[in-house]
Amino acid sequence: MRKIALEEHIIFPEFIDYLAETKQNILSSLFDKVVGALSDFGDRRLEMMDQNGVDYVVLSISGPGVQIEPDTATAIRLSHLANDRLAAEIQKRPTRYGGFAHLALQDPKGAADELERCMRELKFVGALINGQTLGVYLDDPRYDVFWERVSALKASIYLHPGNPQTIAPAYANHPELWGPTWSWAAETCTHALRLIFRGTFDRYPDARLILGHMGETLPIQGWRLDSRYPISNHRHAIQKKPSDYLRSNVFVTTSGVCSDAALRCALEELGPHNVMFSIDYPFEDTQTACDWIDGADISEAERAAVSCGNAIALLGLPL
Repeated sequence: MRKIALEEHIIFPEFIDYLAETKQNILSSLFDKVVGALSDFGDRRLEMMDQNGVDYVVLSISGPGVQIEPDTATAIRLSHLANDRLAAEIQKRPTRYGGFAHLALQDPKGAADELERCMRELKFVGALINGQTLGVYLDDPRYDVFWERVSALKASIYLHPGNPQTIAPAYANHPELWGPTWSWAAETCTHALRLIFRGTFDRYPDARLILGHMGETLPIQGWRLDSRYPISNHRHAIQKKPSDYLRSNVFVTTSGVCSDAALRCALEELGPHNVMFSIDYPFEDTQTACDWIDGADISEAERAAVSCGNAIALLGLPL
């Protein structure tokens, strides 16, 4: 079964200092090991893909990137550098690599312009955004100009985990909860719900949001969101039930979750076209992810859709 993977990360030398912000989330002994894998675009990455039947990957800067850069001009310059450099790597192997744009969200209109440049000129398939930017979330009104362009382009925005600006007291004395074990899922799920409950997808219905890690817990929340929303305090009105947006505008990947039960839940709650395979290379093991999807307890039609068909349809991949 051919496979396409969408949450597969890279790094360039100028971005390693930004990546170091994530040292707080993982064992420090792992950081230097992962930088080598992230920096490779050649034999090491391709050999891993070939050994496990991965035909094509969409590459993205490993977070948080320029989104934590306090100087807007620097963030813009480096985001353009990253996109141009990634495009050059993709041109060497266009049948194996695609790209998600890296954006300086400090400048919403500039980010919209760069997204359009990346999609029209560099042939990227969307953008990957690493959570909030200097404390501002994507539902903020200043990003309306960005979402208007996303919708016009019918672009896919991969909302990837990132740390919030402050650590909540709930995580005090529990460093194991801070990062990929739990806080990233809670933070990213909340970010996605902010977009839904502010009516982002009512105003910009052609915007597509991708969430990794089997949807950051959202697939199991649809019924309760629909049940509790009518009795909650509202600041913004939305036109449909919360779960309707999960099926119309939200797509998920399997990155980092190799569970038949979780996959079955995502397919049933979000729909058969809304779930796509991913690995989260090099932070997850490629063989584990590929062996799992090859043997997952789903139909062959579902396997074909999750492994490659849904990604080709959503992103318009040239495959």
